[in-house]
Amino acid sequence: QVQLVESGGGSVQAGGSLRLSCVASEYMYSRYSMGWFRQAPGKEREGVAVIDSNGFITYVKSVKGRFTISQDKAKNTLDLQMNRLKPEDTGLYYCAASPNVYYTENTRYAADMYGDWGQGIQVTVSS
Repeated sequence: QVQLVESGGGSVQAGGSLRLSCVASEYMYSRYSMGWFRQAPGKEREGVAVIDSNGFITYVKSVKGRFTISQDKAKNTLDLQMNRLKPEDTGLYYCAASPNVYYTENTRYAADMYGDWGQGIQVTVSS
């Protein structure tokens, strides 16, 4: 099982930026699909951005144009640059990995398709 550890969360005002990073216990580049998910209080966990093992990147509509997912091959990290943050971006953010490639939006953003998870890190955006 892959160990994933997130860092970089915190509290910002609306319009601000944060950068999340996820380091993996084994080499992930081109071997795993990796994604960022988030869960707000009282809501289900939702997919935010995914980069698959072929390098194909997708974003959920609510963050498109504001968030950027990337991988640092040398550091073996998965990063999420979050700009123009909104209060509705508040939640616990998780890094996740799967050895599979998913070709539909439903499966790419389905939490139960990913078997390895980080512990989560809090992002709070105040208005």
